[in-house]
Amino acid sequence: MTSLLVIIVLVLLAIALWQLTKIFDLTQVGVESDTSQIANDDDNNTQGYLMFGFLAFIYIFSIYGLFKWGPLVLHTPASKHGADIDNLMNVTWILIFIVQAITQVLLHYFAFKYRGKKDQKALFFSDSTKLEVIWSGIPAVVLAVLILFGLYAWTNIMFVDENEDTIEIEVYAQQFKWTARYSGADNVLGKANVRLIEGVNTLGVDLSDPNAQDDIVVSELHIPKGKKIHFKFRSQDVLHSAYFPYFRAQMNCVPGMVTEFAFEPIYTSAEYRDLPYMIEKVANINAIRAKKSIELVAKGETALDPYTFDFLLLCNKICGASHYNMQMKVVVDTPEDYKKWLSDKLTLVQEVKTANAPKPVEGGVGADSTKTKDTAAIAKIAMK
Repeated sequence: MTSLLVIIVLVLLAIALWQLTKIFDLTQVGVESDTSQIANDDDNNTQGYLMFGFLAFIYIFSIYGLFKWGPLVLHTPASKHGADIDNLMNVTWILIFIVQAITQVLLHYFAFKYRGKKDQKALFFSDSTKLEVIWSGIPAVVLAVLILFGLYAWTNIMFVDENEDTIEIEVYAQQFKWTARYSGADNVLGKANVRLIEGVNTLGVDLSDPNAQDDIVVSELHIPKGKKIHFKFRSQDVLHSAYFPYFRAQMNCVPGMVTEFAFEPIYTSAEYRDLPYMIEKVANINAIRAKKSIELVAKGETALDPYTFDFLLLCNKICGASHYNMQMKVVVDTPEDYKKWLSDKLTLVQEVKTANAPKPVEGGVGADSTKTKDTAAIAKIAMK
C-alpha cells in the first residue's frame, strides 16, 4: 500500500511540474527568445561541460563506493580452490576498471573536444583496417586469457577423478529447506526417486538398493577439513541454487536431474572464527545488534541474541516467498570430530524401521500391567 501511495505522489508531482512548465512558457509571451530547435554553440558548450560533469560523477561515486562498501565483500576463502576464484575475480575487476577508465575518459573527452561549432564539419571516412584490427584483436586476446584462466578454475571444481579419495554427499533442495544425505561406509549413495517419498523417507531413497542401507540423512551439514567433498544436488520442486559463499562454490539444483561439484575445506569452523578479520567483523555486527537491542527493550520487546559466525549453505535463486530463509548450517570439523559426529547418526533404514515399528497396545503384550490394574479399579468404583 505504501509503495502505491509513493507511486501516486510521484505521478502527481510529475504532472504538477509539467503544468508549471506550461505556465512558465505562457509568461514568456512577447519576450524575445531563441525558439529554434537547432542547437547553437552555447548549447553545444553546455552539453560538452555536462559530459565532463557526468564523468566526474562516475568516478567520484565509484571511489566512494569502494571505501563505503568495500569491507562488506567476502574475505579469506575457506576452500582450496577459493584462491583461484578470487584471483580470477580480481584480475577481471582490474581489467574492467582499466578498460572502463580508458574508454569512458576518451568518450567524454572527445564529446567535448569535437562538440558542434558553427561552420565546422565532421570528418568522415568509410573504414580503417588498422583500427578494426586493434579494437578486435586486443579484446580477443584478453578474453582468451580470461577464458583459459576460468577453465582452469572450473576444472578444479567440476571434475572429480573416479579414483580420487572423496566423500560423497547429496544435498537435497525443496521449498524452503536443505537436507543432506551421506553415503555411509561404502561411500556410494543409494538410488532415489521422488515417487518413493513417504513418511520419514523425505528424499525418496530406494531402500531396497544395497548402496542405500548405510545412507544417513541429516538437517545440518558437517564436513571434515582437508578432505575433498563431492557434492551431488537434487531438487524436489523448483529451481534452486546451492551457494556456499565462503567456499566460493555455487551450483543450480534442477528438478529431474543431478548436478555436482567438489571442494576441499581448508579451515575448520573454529579456525575461521579466530581469523582476525572475522573477529573484527563479528564485533562490529554485535555492536550494531547491541544498539538495536536497546531500542527493542525500550519498546518492551526481546533483545537480539549475540551473533556467532557459522558457514552457511544458501539458496541463490528466488524460489518462492520464503526464499530468504532457505539456509542450512555448515560445520567444518577436524577429521576426528567428523568421524565421531557421523558415527552417532542413525542410518535412514534404521529411522524408517523405528518409525514403522508397531506401538504397544494398551492392555496387550508389553503394556504397563500396573496401569491396567489401576484402570480396572477405577471402572469398578464407577460402576458402584
